Amino acid sequence: MSGQYAVAHVVINRVQSDKYPSSVCSVVKQGYSNGRHKCQFSWFCDGKSDTPREKIAWAWSLLVADDVLRGNSYDETDNATHYHALYVKPYWADSLKVTGVIGSHIFYK
Repeated sequence: MSGQYAVAHVVINRVQSDKYPSSVCSVVKQGYSNGRHKCQFSWFCDGKSDTPREKIAWAWSLLVADDVLRGNSYDETDNATHYHALYVKPYWADSLKVTGVIGSHIFYK
């Protein structure tokens, strides 16, 4: 579950940075207008339905979002603004500082 908190913190860290849009929705949707697979967050433009199907998972995601938005959770990412799965290496990875590994993802700032 800490992975969900970590991803939520990356979104909030971008909102709080002057290098990214200033709202959660704008950060999440950044790059989408350039077409599929150009998004900053692949889970936003993966082509899958965004309609919640699992009630417990949906309820948990709302709890995570609420905790992070209210500042009620510790940012284990150390203010990371980027992350990726362990099995990929994006072009930008070497230009940023690793802040940690949480679950199956590496976090950077």
